Amino acid sequence: MSVKDVQAIQDKVAEYWTDVRWVESTGSTNADLLKDGSAPGTVLIADEQTAGKGRLGRHWVSPKGSQLAMSMVIDVTDTPPPFGLLSIAPGVAVTDVVPQAQLKWPNDVQICGKKIAGILSALDMPRVIVGIGINVAMRPEDLPVETATALNLEGIDVDFDEFTADILAAMGRRLKQWQERDPQLLEDYRKVCSTIGQQVRLELREGEETVRGLVTGINDEGEVLIDDTPFSVGDVHHLRPTQ
Repeated sequence: MSVKDVQAIQDKVAEYWTDVRWVESTGSTNADLLKDGSAPGTVLIADEQTAGKGRLGRHWVSPKGSQLAMSMVIDVTDTPPPFGLLSIAPGVAVTDVVPQAQLKWPNDVQICGKKIAGILSALDMPRVIVGIGINVAMRPEDLPVETATALNLEGIDVDFDEFTADILAAMGRRLKQWQERDPQLLEDYRKVCSTIGQQVRLELREGEETVRGLVTGINDEGEVLIDDTPFSVGDVHHLRPTQ
């Protein structure tokens, strides 16, 4: 799958994004926008990413035609809202378009516990680059890990251009809520966050120090509360009762 009509997408999302671009292949859309100094309102969509990065520096690959891989530039004020809430806004935007999805803290987009999207933001004051890769059409053998899935594998077939426009519009709305400190963003996040109420193991550093306990909520800074203690970073693993 691939973008067929970039101009039509641009027309549909002009309220939020002023310069929608598409390339056939690139290393990383985030890296490209960081390097070229693109203005807020810019979106870069790639049919293929060969050197994308996920959370904690993990490699994130988007085989040709299998993902909606894109990055967008937003403006950051001198007194920005909490950056912990910036990390959740794109995930909520995906659930707006894919109602079957839920979010594992902070922003792993999942369907039935399997990941369909990766989100990574990069601060480059006075800009933020928000990157996302959504598995749209993949074969089971092409999934990077057994805990991943794709929309088509969950019985969700989309028109690629319409889906791209819908995601960009939702991103625009949710990122605007972050910029304006709209409490509705966090309220809606809590509704779709599957981590709340779960027994979890939180890795503060990959493979090293861990915290275990019950997630009692998400605070107003976007931090996860484990037995009412806030944590702003880490990798959450939902635990089965016997774990």
